[in-house]
Amino acid sequence: MNGFNWPASLLACLLGTLVMTTLDAGAQQLRLTRMSMPYLLGTMVTANRDRARIDGLLMHLFNGQVMGLLYVALFHHLGRATWWLGALFGLLHAAAVLLVVIPLLPTLHPRMASAEQGPTSTRQIEPPGLLALHYGLSTPVMIVLSHLAYGAVIGALYRSG
Repeated sequence: MNGFNWPASLLACLLGTLVMTTLDAGAQQLRLTRMSMPYLLGTMVTANRDRARIDGLLMHLFNGQVMGLLYVALFHHLGRATWWLGALFGLLHAAAVLLVVIPLLPTLHPRMASAEQGPTSTRQIEPPGLLALHYGLSTPVMIVLSHLAYGAVIGALYRSG
């Protein structure tokens, strides 16, 4: 890998994010999970549930770009980018989401109940529980699969300049 290629990086990250978001939305529509990360993100900034879907999608796309650029930085540092290396990064990313980010959501989210305090008039969103299992038994599987795909797409598409 030679120089850093910003256009290729941003495009690979965007396409990876779109694939991951599409898989997540498809899993929700197929009732494999009740979790919608764009909705959860959006309700962090607005109480309007319809507006939350749009705000959350934009936040999710932005987050996908930022995280994807971390993948790209790792590819650049390692001197290679492959689909399987991207998938490995995606697996690590999914583990961080399931073991760190998801458990922190009730603490960070102003509208999410927690296991300790339960729902209130403002905190009505169900907490995700261990490995997000409150959103469905296949939710952790879908999180892992969508992050594997995210990383694989970025790894397959990224090329240095």
